[in-house]
Amino acid sequence: MALLTPIRMRSRMDRRSTVWQVDWVLVLSVVALSFLGAMLIWSATHNRTSLTDGNQYAFLVRHALNFAIGLVLAIGAAVTDHRRVRILAPLLYAASIVGLILVLVPGVGSTINGSRSWIQLPFMSIQPSEFAKLAVIVGMALLIAEKSETDRHENARTVDVAQAVAVAAVPVILVMLQPDLGTVMVLGSIVFGIIAVSGVPKRWMLALLTAGVLVAAVAIKLHILKQYQISRFIAFAHPSSDPQGIGYNVNQARIAIGNGGVFGQGLFHGGQTQNAFVPEQHTDFVFTVAGEELGLIGAGAIIVLFAIILFRGLRIAINARDAFGRLVATGIVCWFAFQAFENIGMTLGIMPVTGLPLPFVSYGGSSMFACLLAVGLLQNIHLRSHRY
Repeated sequence: MALLTPIRMRSRMDRRSTVWQVDWVLVLSVVALSFLGAMLIWSATHNRTSLTDGNQYAFLVRHALNFAIGLVLAIGAAVTDHRRVRILAPLLYAASIVGLILVLVPGVGSTINGSRSWIQLPFMSIQPSEFAKLAVIVGMALLIAEKSETDRHENARTVDVAQAVAVAAVPVILVMLQPDLGTVMVLGSIVFGIIAVSGVPKRWMLALLTAGVLVAAVAIKLHILKQYQISRFIAFAHPSSDPQGIGYNVNQARIAIGNGGVFGQGLFHGGQTQNAFVPEQHTDFVFTVAGEELGLIGAGAIIVLFAIILFRGLRIAINARDAFGRLVATGIVCWFAFQAFENIGMTLGIMPVTGLPLPFVSYGGSSMFACLLAVGLLQNIHLRSHRY
């Protein structure tokens, strides 16, 4: 027993050391965003009986439950040995591909808001495209890192990048077939970011941008995109052309944010929000609740919290000990940055409406689980950087 005491003491000291090494600024920023999201979702849904069936706390409780489950997933991702993470990467990629195929199967996938993106389970709905974002990140990072480490190249070679792009192309095509244009745009930003830091020549960046434009043109020509998605881009280019039709959401969103002023009208007191003028306000347009009821101060706080998360993520990427960690962290930062910019931008009228949720803030289990898993991976990379 006396021999075991020093071992137990060292084990406790290691656990305490790990706790102190956690990036608590990142953790607290994510918690703060999720808390703000819970308040905004509650305000947007508490008096809408068609959504809540008379239970004003329904979405508040669900959002809190989603966060609790996501937190468990994040902790699991953070404490998993990095070697197991690399082993599990192909399994995550394969599982996401299977999920993306299943949603396209009649009788399995469900269509919501024009996109066949959901699998309805007895107790919840799953959106595989949310997890595909993470799968593309770890899949591309693993392939590029393995090639550079095996062949001892500091930067990725052209053939390595071509293979990584091929890995990303499969889920991108499957998501396009749903069609989910917003997720395709996020995946594009992830691919571009990972390739940019892999060390390939700049001509690859131009090639990717050109390919993106060509894919968009082909999607429109072959009618892969739905008419309402094309109309959203038209409304973005000409916001006053159809204010009661395709431009209704954006116009109402801008009115709501304009009503907030500097300090807002107060939680549960926004005229646009409480009278349900803005559609999908607890999901895609949740930022309008912040703008109207919390004003410039509250909406600005959300943007500042995102800026902190992105800064900490970049810091983790820079300090990563290996190529895999650096590429994964970069991909996650690109994901969060583009999706937050797109969501907030579409409520302000500076980006087209695409139906993307605001990470950590919008209501949605799949989005919350995927985002918190990504935060767990950031912590995993951060902790490993401090141990060696």
